[in-house]
Amino acid sequence: MDELRLLGIQVKMLTGDALPVARAIAEALGLGVIVRVPDLHAAPSKTVAHEADVTEGVDGFAEVFPEDKFLVVKRLQSAGHVVGMTGDGVNDAPALRQAEVGIAVSGASDVAKGAASAVLTHDGLVNIIDLVKSGRAIYQRVLTWIVNKVSRTILKAGFVVLAFLATGQFVISALGMVLLVFMTDFVKIALATDHVRPSQQPETWNIGPLVRVAVVLGLLMLAEALALLAYGWHHFALNDGGGRLQTFTFQALLFFALFSIISVRERQAFWASRPSMLLGSAVVVDAAFGMFIGIFGLAELRPLPIAQSLLVFGYAGALVLGPNDLLKAYLTGRALKKVGAATLRVTGR
Repeated sequence: MDELRLLGIQVKMLTGDALPVARAIAEALGLGVIVRVPDLHAAPSKTVAHEADVTEGVDGFAEVFPEDKFLVVKRLQSAGHVVGMTGDGVNDAPALRQAEVGIAVSGASDVAKGAASAVLTHDGLVNIIDLVKSGRAIYQRVLTWIVNKVSRTILKAGFVVLAFLATGQFVISALGMVLLVFMTDFVKIALATDHVRPSQQPETWNIGPLVRVAVVLGLLMLAEALALLAYGWHHFALNDGGGRLQTFTFQALLFFALFSIISVRERQAFWASRPSMLLGSAVVVDAAFGMFIGIFGLAELRPLPIAQSLLVFGYAGALVLGPNDLLKAYLTGRALKKVGAATLRVTGR
C-alpha cells in the first residue's frame, strides 16, 4: 500500500461489508474516510461534477453493490482520473471493463478475466506494483523511440534535400541510404532491452512538448551536419566525383544517429545511466562497421583517409554528447514539467 502511494497512486476500497467492518479494515490498511454507499446515494447532488468531488473525497465505500462499483469508476473518470479496478467475480466485470486498467486477481472467474486488461497470476495484490512499473518502463521506451524517430527523420530528410539544393547532386547513394536505415534500425530494436527508470508519478500521453524537443534536436543536428559537409566540401575536395562524398555523408549521418540514440535514451545527461549490454554492443558494432566502410570502402562508397573518418566520428560525438545533450536535458526537464501527471486511482474490494 505504501509503495503504491509512493508511485503516486491513490487507493480506494470498495467492499460489501458493513460500515464498522469496513472501517476496521481501512484502519489496518492505512486508509482514512470510509462512507456507506447508500448514504452517498441519499445525499443531495447538484451536478455531475459535485458527485465526482464527493467520490474523490473519500478513501472507500462500504455496503457496496456491484452496480455501485461501476458508478464509482464512472464518477472518477468524469473528474478526469485514470482509474484502475481490481475484482474477481462475475459482478465485477462491468466495472473492470469500464476502468482504463481492469485487473482480475488470481483465482478470478473467467468472466472477470475476460473483462479485465490484466490478470494477476499470484495471490494478493503485490503484483500490481510490478504491473505499474512495467507499464511506466514501456512508456519511457516509447518516448525514447518517438524523440529519436522525429529528430533523426528531420536530420536525414533535411540533410539530403538541403545538400542537394546546395551542391546540385545527391550526396548519398542508394546503397549508403539502405545501409544507414538497416544499421540504425538494428540499434533501435535494441532499445527495447535498454535500462529505464520508471517514473515515480503517473504519466500522460500528452507528448506534444517532447515532440517539440525532438524537433529542436533534429534541426540542431541538421545544421551541424550541413556545417560538417560544407567543411569537407571545401577542404577535402569531396566534389571530385570519386565516391568519397557519398562515403563522407554516410558516415556523418550514421555517427550523428548513433550518438543521438545514446543521448535521447536518457532524460538527464547521457551518462546518468548505463545502456543495456545489447544496446551498447549494437552501437559499438555499428560504429565499427561504419569506420570499416569509411576506411576500406564498399562498392560505390569509396575509401576515405582515416583522418577524415576520425574527424567525422569525433565531430558528431563531441557535439551530440556535448552541447546537444546539455540542451536536451534542459528542454526535456521543462517539457516534462508542462506535461504534468495524471492521477491514477486503483480501487479494490
